Amino acid sequence: MSAPKEPAGGPTTPHPTRATARLGGATAPGGGVRPAGGAEPAGGAQPAAGSAAGVAGTATAVPGSGSDPGTVTGWEPVARQATYELVLDRVREQLAAGRIRAGDRLPSERELAGALGVSRVAVREAVGVLKALGVARTATGSGPDAGTFLHAGPADALARLIELHVLLASVETADVVRARIALERESARLAAAHALAPDWAAMRTHLDVMAGEQVTVAEFNEHDTAFHVAIARASGNPLVTEMTIALRQAMRGTLLDRLSALPDFRATQRRLCREHDGIHDALRAGDGAWAADLVEAHIHDFYADLTG
Repeated sequence: MSAPKEPAGGPTTPHPTRATARLGGATAPGGGVRPAGGAEPAGGAQPAAGSAAGVAGTATAVPGSGSDPGTVTGWEPVARQATYELVLDRVREQLAAGRIRAGDRLPSERELAGALGVSRVAVREAVGVLKALGVARTATGSGPDAGTFLHAGPADALARLIELHVLLASVETADVVRARIALERESARLAAAHALAPDWAAMRTHLDVMAGEQVTVAEFNEHDTAFHVAIARASGNPLVTEMTIALRQAMRGTLLDRLSALPDFRATQRRLCREHDGIHDALRAGDGAWAADLVEAHIHDFYADLTG
């Protein structure tokens, strides 16, 4: 017996493997392929008709048949992913493979939507997340300097995250203080051995400004932060530097408010300047252990005064 003939014009169902390869692997749940640039259901990726999740949501359990999902143990529902999360997964894959790196410009919103088979809204949401995470920035205009670029500068994003959690009380101020002490002890220990002439110059500049008779509370707070960041930069460890910056920035507003409320700021200014000078002298002497101890006492006493 001869095989039945296909309808004229070829198969009625497109081959999913070829479509997926053409779109760079972007598929809808259940094996379908999202049309390039097409609209997607509200709320992100939804189960396609005929998929396991789709069937489970509409099937009627037959008593005694074992088809009731509640009677099957050891199985959990498949987690749904919003489409923008799938776009983020593709960006992570490109980074992990070394195809893109800091400074590179991402394809345009239209190009990414077409290549991944998702909507431009999903791409726009993914880019927004990348910017919030501090790994992308967008430059407006036209030409080679316009577009979305990968950016390696986590301090601002970390600072926003820590500050929000402090405000939400999911992270206590005391925890931030302990984290600062741990980081800045390490910074001081390393800076004593690795600081270079530009590092010493930066520290000296900030010390001189803080010691000024006419320095304002805001200026003092700014240069206090900069002095500690200069020590972190001198450590030669970029991650320690970024985390130190993040912790300082996260608490800067709170510290400024409390400094401003002190009954005698000038007395506090003189004491803090003496402590900063002591830290600087220990660093210049190459005594990292001494500098680390001074930094810990300085941070602990500073927060104790402001919160006591």
